[in-house]
Amino acid sequence: MKKYLIYTYGCQMNARDSETIAGILDSLGYAPTENEREADLILFNTCSVRENPERKIYGKVMQLRQLKEEKPGLLIGICGCMPQQEIERERIQSKHPEVDLVFGTHNISRLPELLEEAKDGRIIEVWSEGREDAALPARRQDDLKAFVNIMYGCNNFCSYCIVPYTRGREKSREPEAILEEVQELAASGYKEITLLGQNVNSYGQGLGREIDFAELLRLVNEVEGIERIRFTTSHPKDVSDRLIEAMATLPKVCEHLHLPLQAGSDRILAEMNRRYTKAQYLDLVAKIRRQIPQIALSTDLIVGFPTETEEEFLETLEMVRQVEYESAFMFAYSPRVGTKAAAMSGQVPEEVKRNRLNRLIAVQNEVSAKVSKRYLGKTCEVLVEGASPKDPGELTGRTRTNKTVIFPLPHGEISSWKGKLVPVKITRALTWTLHGVLEEEAYETGAEGGSRSGYSGNGSLQ
Repeated sequence: MKKYLIYTYGCQMNARDSETIAGILDSLGYAPTENEREADLILFNTCSVRENPERKIYGKVMQLRQLKEEKPGLLIGICGCMPQQEIERERIQSKHPEVDLVFGTHNISRLPELLEEAKDGRIIEVWSEGREDAALPARRQDDLKAFVNIMYGCNNFCSYCIVPYTRGREKSREPEAILEEVQELAASGYKEITLLGQNVNSYGQGLGREIDFAELLRLVNEVEGIERIRFTTSHPKDVSDRLIEAMATLPKVCEHLHLPLQAGSDRILAEMNRRYTKAQYLDLVAKIRRQIPQIALSTDLIVGFPTETEEEFLETLEMVRQVEYESAFMFAYSPRVGTKAAAMSGQVPEEVKRNRLNRLIAVQNEVSAKVSKRYLGKTCEVLVEGASPKDPGELTGRTRTNKTVIFPLPHGEISSWKGKLVPVKITRALTWTLHGVLEEEAYETGAEGGSRSGYSGNGSLQ
C-alpha cells in the first residue's frame, strides 16, 4: 500500500484543505504516515501570508532531494496558497526540480488525475478561480471538534494581504450543504464545530437569497448533537447588530470572538485599507460587551507596517491594554509581492520591526496573565478533549471562552469523560492555561450539564 505525508502550514482553512486532501488520498488506497522515508507521496500545503513560512517550506523541500535520489518513485508536491502566485510557480519551476506536482487552492478535487499525470513528468496546474462546492471526502484530524467551510475567498483587499489573490473572490456555500455537513458530523459524534471563512460576516452575499451569517448561526444552532459553535474570522467593519444578538442568545454559540485589530493608529488603519477607525473599533467592542459581558476577545496585530512611527506603534500597545485581549496573533509586517503595501515607500527596517514585535508580545503577555487571573475561583463549563499531554492522570479541555483547562481525572477511564461538558472550578490561573477541579456533583455523576454562559451559582463565570 502506498503511503502519504502532508505538511500543513498556515490558517484553519489550510488545515481543512489538508483534511480534504487526506480524504481523497485515502479513497485512492493510500495510507497516512509520519515517516518521510516510508512515504511515496509528500505534499506541502502552503501559506503565503508571511515570508518566514515560505522560506521554511523551500528549505524543507530541498532537504528531500537526497531522499528522492535514493527513492526515485517518490512524488513531491507543493499545493495551497503559494502556487497561486505566479512568482512562486516560476521559482518552483526554475529552482526546485525535485518537485513533481504543483496545484493550488481551487483544484484540489483534481488530485487523482494530477497524481496519474505526474507519473509521466512534472505537472503544474493552478486555477485562478472555480473552487467547487463539492462533497469531497475528508480525513478529520480530530474526532471531537471539526472545521466546516462556509465560504471561500475575500473581497476586502487589505493593502498588506495576499489572500484575495490566492483564495480568490468571496463565494458562499449553500446553507443546505453546510447543514448537511454539520448533521453528518453530529451523527458521527462530533461535539464542536468551527465555521470557517476569510470573513464569515460576509456570508450569504451572492447566493441570491435572504440569508446572512446570523441566520446561518441560528440554523446550525438547531442541529441536534452539536454542543458548541465557534467561527473565524470576523472583520470588524462587518460585525452586525444581528450577529451580536445571535451570539448573545443562541445557546450553542461560544462566548469567544476573534476580532482582528491589526493596528492602533487611524492613519495606519487607513493605509491598511481596514475601513474602520480606532474609535469605531472601540465602540464595537463596547457594544459587544454590553450584550455579551462574558465575551473573550482575541485579535491579530501587525507591527512595522510601512511608514509606521514609534508614536503610532505606541497607539497599538495602548489599544492592547485598553481592550484587554485574552490572546493575540502578533506579527512583524512581511511584504507580499503583488500587494499595495509591498510597493509603498517608508518600509520599516527589520531590526525596528523585531524590536516592536518583542515589545508588543511582552505587553500582550502581561494583559493575558491579568485576564487569566479573573477566572480564579470561578466555575467554567469545560468540553473534555482527553488526557493532558503532560500527565495521563489529568484531563484537558476548553472553556466556552476558548481557555485551556487542566484538571485531575476523578475516576474511570479517560475515554468515559472525553466529549462531556463538565463544571470545573478554577484553582490556578497561568497566562495561557487554567488548572482546576471538577465540582463535587461531577465527581458523583460525571454530569454533562451546563448552561448558556457557564455555570450559575456562587463564583460562576458570568
